[in-house]
Amino acid sequence: MKWIIGIVRILFLGLFLYLSLTGNMFLWLAIFGVSLFVAIFFGRVYCGYACPMNTVMIPVEWLSKKLSLQTGKTPNWLKKGVFPWIALGISVVVMVLSKRALHVNLPVLFIWLAISMLVTLRYKPEVFHNNICPFGVLQKVFGRAVISSKKVDAELCIGCKKCEKVCPSLAIAVNGEDQKAVISKPLCHQCNNCSAVCPVSAIRYQRGARYTEK
Repeated sequence: MKWIIGIVRILFLGLFLYLSLTGNMFLWLAIFGVSLFVAIFFGRVYCGYACPMNTVMIPVEWLSKKLSLQTGKTPNWLKKGVFPWIALGISVVVMVLSKRALHVNLPVLFIWLAISMLVTLRYKPEVFHNNICPFGVLQKVFGRAVISSKKVDAELCIGCKKCEKVCPSLAIAVNGEDQKAVISKPLCHQCNNCSAVCPVSAIRYQRGARYTEK
């Protein structure tokens, strides 16, 4: 399953690069727009499988750990949750003005791709996913009322916290009271990392998974 997910991510990254180099970036934005609608029914699958930023962040995070560059802290000014919206607004304005005033398509998405890599060299992936990404914040909004999503079977969960360690967006955490894992649906990328490491197969993708906010 892991290698299949890897291939899917690489294919989407290749498509992103192809559309970028051929001047068809608006087709990728159309794909992103469709993914927002998909998020209502199946969760943030775009973030987990199609997003080029997430794909390149995976090897960058591995490199950061190897070089001991990564810190577990999140800058306080990012914790308020306002920055992603500001970044989204600026990105839209820049794309529109560059097209209409300068008659050029500035590579805004490529810029964000570079930013995601630089941020991940220093901080854990959740810092970019939850506190910086202008596209993830829209996915979060549309994924709040997701119909089908990952869900933890509390009867099977043993509170081992293995799922916490592999989640790229801090979407899953073991509750301190009953020591059972709980998934925050708006943050979940549906990436299967948690299911892959669960020793008791307590995490499954289910229809009608109840929304739980951390």
